Amino acid sequence: MADRFVYHCALRWSDLDAYGHVNNSRFLTLYEEARVALMFAGGRAWGVGSFADGVVIRRHEVDYLRPVDYALGRASAEAAPAVRVELWVEEIRAASFTVAYELYDGDVLASRARSVLVPFDLTRQAPRRVSPQEREFLLSYAPQGGPA
Repeated sequence: MADRFVYHCALRWSDLDAYGHVNNSRFLTLYEEARVALMFAGGRAWGVGSFADGVVIRRHEVDYLRPVDYALGRASAEAAPAVRVELWVEEIRAASFTVAYELYDGDVLASRARSVLVPFDLTRQAPRRVSPQEREFLLSYAPQGGPA
């Protein structure tokens, strides 16, 4: 498999539910932070800034494998507890692509997810095709041999 994009995301007190676990809906926020870092910062580093011009979510799929606690034992005076999100590109189509994720609490896999994303022209308010430059960037995070 090609290199995964790895993002360390600090947990916030507001991420917790009444049981002291990261709320299930907040997993999508954690995945979003990692995806935005990949597409906006990572894309710009590659010279691809077009994702910042518009991308919308068509579908999310999340599997929750275990609860994630705030775990103050992992915190320090300088940093809140964090989770690690690893993501890669599973599929690239003409006008959409699928990002897959794994979220780790320490070394333990806590969740898996997928998002189908559609490049979007905000001016025209319409979907657009994946550009050749975007495809090349996305392929760098696809399994060897390319996405399915």
